[in-house]
Amino acid sequence: MQRLQALANRSLAAGALNRHHNPLPVKALKLPFCAQTVRFKTHGFIDQSGLKRFSTAEATVASRDNGQVREKTLTMETLNPQVKAVEYAVRGPIVIKAGEIERGLQQGMKQPFTEVIKANIGDAQAMGQQPITFLRQVVALCTCPELLESPIFPEDAKIRARRILQGCGGHSIGSYSASQGVECIRQDVAAYVEQRDQGVPTNWDNIYLTTGASDGIMSILKLLVSGEGPSRTGVMIPIPQYPLYSAAIAELDAVQVNYYLDEENCWALDVNELHRALQEAKQYCNPRVLCIINPGNPTGQVQSRKCIEDVLHFAYEEKLFVMSDEVYQDNIYSPDCQFHSFKKVLYEMGPEHFNSVELASFHSTSKGYTGECGFRGGYMEVINLDPEVKAQLVKLLSVRLCPPVSGQAAMDVIVNPPNPGEPSFPQFLKEKTAVLGALAEKAKLTEQILNAVPGIKCNPVQGAMYAFPRIFIPPRAVEEAKVLGMSPDMLYCLRLLEETGICVVPGSGFGQKEGTYHFRMTILPSTEKLKLLLEKVQDFHVKFLKEYASLDEPLI
Repeated sequence: MQRLQALANRSLAAGALNRHHNPLPVKALKLPFCAQTVRFKTHGFIDQSGLKRFSTAEATVASRDNGQVREKTLTMETLNPQVKAVEYAVRGPIVIKAGEIERGLQQGMKQPFTEVIKANIGDAQAMGQQPITFLRQVVALCTCPELLESPIFPEDAKIRARRILQGCGGHSIGSYSASQGVECIRQDVAAYVEQRDQGVPTNWDNIYLTTGASDGIMSILKLLVSGEGPSRTGVMIPIPQYPLYSAAIAELDAVQVNYYLDEENCWALDVNELHRALQEAKQYCNPRVLCIINPGNPTGQVQSRKCIEDVLHFAYEEKLFVMSDEVYQDNIYSPDCQFHSFKKVLYEMGPEHFNSVELASFHSTSKGYTGECGFRGGYMEVINLDPEVKAQLVKLLSVRLCPPVSGQAAMDVIVNPPNPGEPSFPQFLKEKTAVLGALAEKAKLTEQILNAVPGIKCNPVQGAMYAFPRIFIPPRAVEEAKVLGMSPDMLYCLRLLEETGICVVPGSGFGQKEGTYHFRMTILPSTEKLKLLLEKVQDFHVKFLKEYASLDEPLI
């Protein structure tokens, strides 16, 4: 009887009956008859108004019986064409296939491997990296303020939590913040930027907290995109690029303007290539935006100060809005490289440049040494914005109310970590040093092993969290991919996944020069697992070459 009653309840729920229509049989109710819903021997229910109510499945059958199938309002034909144009490779077909294989393994399906190693995305903690203790302590205290009385938590964590809570409505991170973010956190970000840039002045009113860096990037692009036909906004992006940019450009119906990084010169940015791309683009759009990713994703390069100065002078001359994606600013591994913020270099170029070039720079909780992707915390600093446009930006941000306040708290800890002399500093420094040291070791390991494989060439991983090796794909494999209707590097990555369980992303998802092929892999797995991954790639690639071509052929 209980099971039948549960089924009746479920059927009525599927029929979207409101809470005034009780699904229980009449005899089970002690209500006046007029307040009851009566069950008849029809496929639906008839309420007191005499209207027959169907479950969704029953209504579909009935409409088909009558030969009047209601067409859906939203179909692939009526879908926003900009949504159809969006592609996001790091969570694309290869990753979906990897999920299917992983579920199969869990259900006992036999594969030539025991696990899927997901090296497709920079999700540090999913790869086993442990959280930074101090950050989690502060966020825990903000989430559960009664813990402020606990002796388990250090005093410096409590000081930061109290400061954040004091800035929240009702002293709770469960309240909305201002659309730009909690004021004291914005002030802490400004102090961090000023210290990072060795005294370059920072106004906290130019700081906006965001839902990860992606949210800020999208917000700025929304301000910039306009026009139709030849006047449509052109957005210059590096190739290879992080697919957020191409996806956002497609969604906003802007024009993607590619400029190519120099693979032969460790993915350097050549200002002559910027001039070429700009002049070509002027023939079919209105280039207004220049996007830079430094350190690079997927390429792992760190741009030199001279390069950044040349880029900023180019933007100044061509009146371009500069968007500088600096989420990997803590991830520098090569001893010959140093992170230079675009804002600091712009300041050092003098007041004429510093007071005129419009610049938005972005940072995030997701990368660095913390890897707190799930908090979705971030910030952007926007300088030289027209005051009226600034008001429009605040209006745009207010539509989404505010970024997650827990993510804002996490961002605060990143810009305001323990200082020397505070109780948490020794443990914090040990954890931070261990994470960045391990990443530097794995960056070198990845480069060395991949470059020892015939037909693979990998530039030094100077920074960020990825390698983007170039792979030789024999002509017969290229032809096979063409017959299958896929890019050659997609065929390669699909075969790699199916034969080894390793999930990487085809270079075509990031963009690459015609006739070259790559894949992107993260260096985040543990050292032991990374070695296993690289050895499997090595064995697979040699086998792939033997299948499609002679190893005696010239490779790259």
